[in-house]
Amino acid sequence: MASGSWTLEIEFSVQASRIFKAAVLDWHSLAPKAVPEFVVSGVVLEGEGGAGSVRQLNFSPAIPFGYVKERLDFVDVDKLECKQTLVEGGHIGSKLETASTHFKFEPKAGGGSVLKVVSTYKFLPGVEDNEGEIVKSKETLTGIMKAAEAYLVANPSAYP
Repeated sequence: MASGSWTLEIEFSVQASRIFKAAVLDWHSLAPKAVPEFVVSGVVLEGEGGAGSVRQLNFSPAIPFGYVKERLDFVDVDKLECKQTLVEGGHIGSKLETASTHFKFEPKAGGGSVLKVVSTYKFLPGVEDNEGEIVKSKETLTGIMKAAEAYLVANPSAYP
């Protein structure tokens, strides 16, 4: 079974704490507003939004699968850091055995912030790494995060 990882950095014009709250802690609520063409609804299934919580995002037909369930494994609000694991849906069971993503938001000198992402995964037997899918994953994540940023810019009192 092959495994791999990829990294990504995304810069934002908004404060790290705001984008962390919006795009990580409350993404299940914000996603249907920020990217309604992709996310139809989101809900916390277990927990209260912190470590150990499980949430589900339900997608429109624009996404090749109907939903994902993700577990928040680690959340540090002070350090603006989170790790989540895909537990069901998406490509789990069809292409992937496991997949997790670590997010770390940092303030930028002069304002704004930067997100550092590390995504790790393990394929099911017989599935091979596909550079095109990695590029698409990075583009999708960047688009989602930029949609959250656009929402925050348009709504300056949201997620103070």
